[in-house]
Amino acid sequence: MDSTSYEQDLKLIIYANSWFMQILEAARDCNPPGWLVGAGVIRNIVWDHLHNYQKPTPLSDVDLIFFDPHDLTPERDQAVQNQLLRRLPAIKWEATNQAAVHLWYKESFGLAVPPLSSSEEAVATWPETATCIALRLLSNNELQLVAPCGLADLFEMVLRRNSRRVSKEIFQRRLREKRISSKWPRVKIIDD
Repeated sequence: MDSTSYEQDLKLIIYANSWFMQILEAARDCNPPGWLVGAGVIRNIVWDHLHNYQKPTPLSDVDLIFFDPHDLTPERDQAVQNQLLRRLPAIKWEATNQAAVHLWYKESFGLAVPPLSSSEEAVATWPETATCIALRLLSNNELQLVAPCGLADLFEMVLRRNSRRVSKEIFQRRLREKRISSKWPRVKIIDD
């Protein structure tokens, strides 16, 4: 399949998912600068769909990123998260200002990283290629897609490390913690 077909398929799957559409609407209503929702939530929705699951695979959280270079404090993340919680309190939101990632990344992951220039650039650094995907719901209800690694791994159910920032050791740890094979047995794991 070509990337245009994958993009159309993704949009059809997302528009048909009322739960996720509510998440995108809440994010749009709160409207932090440069916001996008993505990573594991999109992977789960698509892989559940491709596995014909009737019940969604549980999520640890819903990742919303934004880009505010004017306030790099943890309180800014919390303010956005609180705003989202007021809108949809049943969702476990994880709001992260991508303009501030370079300030805490080394302490959390052992690797110093340069500052990012946008939310879109941040998506390109996410741990697996199948989760380097994010969406924004525009005011006209169109979906804006950010997929710097493409959609092939997502739709072909391939899990591989995004080598831009993730070491083999971190990838192995994530495989164990996330239990990908037990959740989605048709996924092919490429452990290079």
